[in-house]
Amino acid sequence: MGRAITLFVVLLTFGIFYNFITMFLHYRKVDSPVKWTSSGERQSRLLVDPVMEMPLNAKKPKKERLLFHVAMSGEDTPYSKWQSRIMYYWYKKKKDLPGSEMGKFTRILHSGNPDNLMDEIPTFVVDPLPEGVDRGYVVLNRPWAFVQWLNKATIEEEYILMAEPDHIFTKPLPNLAYEGYPAAFPFFYIKPVKYEKIIRKFFPEEMGPDLLEKIAPTWMNVSLRMKNDPESDKKFGWVLEMYAYAVASALHGVQHILRKDFMLQPPWDMETGDKFILHYTYGCDYNLKGELLSGAIGDWRFDKRSYLDGPPPRNLSMPPRSVPESVVTLIKLINEATGNLPNWDALEEVKPNSS
Repeated sequence: MGRAITLFVVLLTFGIFYNFITMFLHYRKVDSPVKWTSSGERQSRLLVDPVMEMPLNAKKPKKERLLFHVAMSGEDTPYSKWQSRIMYYWYKKKKDLPGSEMGKFTRILHSGNPDNLMDEIPTFVVDPLPEGVDRGYVVLNRPWAFVQWLNKATIEEEYILMAEPDHIFTKPLPNLAYEGYPAAFPFFYIKPVKYEKIIRKFFPEEMGPDLLEKIAPTWMNVSLRMKNDPESDKKFGWVLEMYAYAVASALHGVQHILRKDFMLQPPWDMETGDKFILHYTYGCDYNLKGELLSGAIGDWRFDKRSYLDGPPPRNLSMPPRSVPESVVTLIKLINEATGNLPNWDALEEVKPNSS
């Protein structure tokens, strides 16, 4: 087909879902990872459970570089734009360093129209869902955006990394996938076991436990069904489409290799360590003693949601002493990007290629 195929997030195995933010999936045809015995029992060809850890035979040095395409979906809002600019800045900084297998980059813009970042960030414009279909839950545009992009775009790489605007590359990222097994990061707040009754509405128990072009339409359809189901809509909230992808990937029999080193999330992860991506989705609030405050505004704080209408200023103040290294690193990375990106403080919208 000449087009890369991807997966995004999730998996069901042994009656438990694991949710992931990013992963890779091989497009090249490979043998099925599941084989059957003469008695009809299911057996894996890998030496370990691929859902939980890297297969032993995948730890051998690779003979060739396996580039992956970085695909980041986003909106045309100021909030999404400033995060996208920082993300793309660090992609360019890490892309060509030793150890990187990062290929080309695409921002999938689900606004239906070009915006003023078209000349700065490689962008593919797709349509949003028809008015009213998302019922106020704009995240539903994400699976629909990937369906359109995969159907229309020419993607040279055989792997895809599904990324988001609030990701910062902290080190060169290699391809962590292995043959037909995507690599993924587990989120602690996705708890399908807690909602098994709801999940079974969309993933029947008789289907058992347990590529993106194949899964994306299912992901989109299950997301819409969940949004229209009052119980799942209420319980899953803002992570509904992530649960939907869990169901979609399980329906297609996809297994994953979990990689806890894929990313860190300050302030809960206190050290950057060997992590590849910094995900700044949580607010960081501290008092002047450097103590983390939960559910309160700190004397020092950084929360991306404080900048819904425009970008944060250049040269954000550094956190107090004793604040974890991960939070210090986050502010340093943001400050470096904003200090080098042109027109950072310009809020006025400018049409692309206008004079």
